[in-house]
Amino acid sequence: MRPTDLNIAGAVDLSSLRPAPAPAPAAAPPAAGPGGGAPAPDGVTTVLDVTEATFEKEVLQRSMQVPVLVDFWADWCGPCKQLSPVLERLAAEAGGAWILAKVDVDSNQMLAGQLQIQSIPTVLLALGGRLIQGFTGALPERELRSFLEQVLAAAQQAGLSGPAPADAEEPAAPQVDPEVQQAEEALGNGDYAAAVAAYDALLLRKPNDPEGVAGRAWAALLERSADRDPAAVLAAAEQVPDDVAAQTAAADAEVLTERIDAAIDRLVALVRRSAGDEREATRVHLLALLDALDPSDPRVMAGRRSLANALF
Repeated sequence: MRPTDLNIAGAVDLSSLRPAPAPAPAAAPPAAGPGGGAPAPDGVTTVLDVTEATFEKEVLQRSMQVPVLVDFWADWCGPCKQLSPVLERLAAEAGGAWILAKVDVDSNQMLAGQLQIQSIPTVLLALGGRLIQGFTGALPERELRSFLEQVLAAAQQAGLSGPAPADAEEPAAPQVDPEVQQAEEALGNGDYAAAVAAYDALLLRKPNDPEGVAGRAWAALLERSADRDPAAVLAAAEQVPDDVAAQTAAADAEVLTERIDAAIDRLVALVRRSAGDEREATRVHLLALLDALDPSDPRVMAGRRSLANALF
């Protein structure tokens, strides 16, 4: 399979490939195997050696935040020795934008069998908790880069947030930004437009600031919902199931009444059955709702996974 044959529609649910965790080994420096745990300059691990016991955590769970390429290889495989160093170098070059997970098929025969790996090297993609067809054989670097461009574009469309440094130190308690103080005061006074403006000012000064993104998303949700009757909004949405404005308004009402799963299901279903500008508007709205919620809430992670599944 060539990189241009990336078949995201053919993704496979990996829930059946979750082996029981193995006993934790005694603390020791990792063996110097091919690609074992190479860190990027900022401390983000870019290459991992993965086993049947660690596949769930290191591939499935990690792919909820960042794409994971799974390289099935063996020490006796000549083409593997051509492909693996190039993948490792590209992973380090990407600095954590995607992760390379290496699976020795000789040491993990059960996993290779479950995934029906018939020849090596084989590279699969894990994205949003699902396994996607990649390619087989030692491809030239130019074609690998083309494949990786598709992977990163797919991850961006799915709203995957990217990795955090594995060994990052606990940050010191930050001082509250003045714009955040202004926004919180405005929210307390019910002036949602002013809160949105304050968060906009923060994001202008600190683009992609997590607190700013989350705060603005929540303030914008309150602003557009302030004059709406939730019951009336939900009733109207029932009459026009494919109307983006009606369905996104209904999802807003559901989030504000703690029916988060219902809101996610509503918009994911609309993404699945819509196309073009309407699909894009629905996707953007759902991502904004997820931004407004606690990122540690399992419903948020599940929502991002469901959106990825709907898109690809």
